[in-house]
Amino acid sequence: MKSAVGSVKSNTLSLIFTDFKEITKAKLAISVVFSSIAGYFLGAYQINLVSVLLLTFGGYCMVGASNAYNQVIEKDLDALMKRTRNRPIPSGRMSVKTALTIAVTLTVLGVLSLLALSPKTAMFGAISIFLYTSVYTPLKTKTPLSVFVGAFPGAIPFMLGWVAATDDFGIEPGTLFMIQFFWQFPHFWALGWMLDEDYKRAGFKMLPTGNKDKGTAIQIIFYTFWMIVISIIPVFGITGRLQLSIVAAAVVLLAGLVMLFFAFRLYEKRDNISARKLMLASVTYISLIQVIYVIDKFVS
Repeated sequence: MKSAVGSVKSNTLSLIFTDFKEITKAKLAISVVFSSIAGYFLGAYQINLVSVLLLTFGGYCMVGASNAYNQVIEKDLDALMKRTRNRPIPSGRMSVKTALTIAVTLTVLGVLSLLALSPKTAMFGAISIFLYTSVYTPLKTKTPLSVFVGAFPGAIPFMLGWVAATDDFGIEPGTLFMIQFFWQFPHFWALGWMLDEDYKRAGFKMLPTGNKDKGTAIQIIFYTFWMIVISIIPVFGITGRLQLSIVAAAVVLLAGLVMLFFAFRLYEKRDNISARKLMLASVTYISLIQVIYVIDKFVS
């Protein structure tokens, strides 16, 4: 009997943990935290473990809160889409009240954790939540420009790490911001291309032209090109302490050209397979260049 009760409790806790991961979009949150830590390593004169832990915890809380608010706001729309109908709220596994409690709790914990690093860090973290939930989310059913608006909070994490390490905002974090800002367009438009039919069920307008056509593909190529340009600018020594060696810049350029190749393939074929390849290439690109930047700083 005790064994059966223990098994039920174990399964219940497992389901609660699974729903928590889903409401906070754990995989996305972890990738965002990775960007923040990379930015911290780039900006720090000396690595402080406590600061890294605060940034990790605070960053996850802020992203998790944004995602929880988003799922509360879009609960009825999520129920219309195949990819989201089994999320905790539309499936009925979690109440709106519980989700809001999680969101508010994570917001408070996140702001306090980032505030312990510096007021600027907490400010940018709070701005990202506000833009994501109060501007980007409502605009998704109104205009394709929502992706442009969403690119602002989405570009903050890489920059946030530098600010957390230095308590300063200048050309260096600004450059990190621009890299991730331009990267988001090919990434999210590739994702939007793949999920276009599902998004349209909920009335989301995610592609720049509204359709999976040459116009959308051309814009993807355009933003991918400028992403590459911004990514190698530090090699020219005009971005303050943010430096990039010639070898590292060459690797970053090569990675960007691979992504650009997949962007041209999407233009040529205009199918979901090509969009998926571009999306996967974009995920690989942003993680790879962040690692390259950090390694180059400590090796050069």
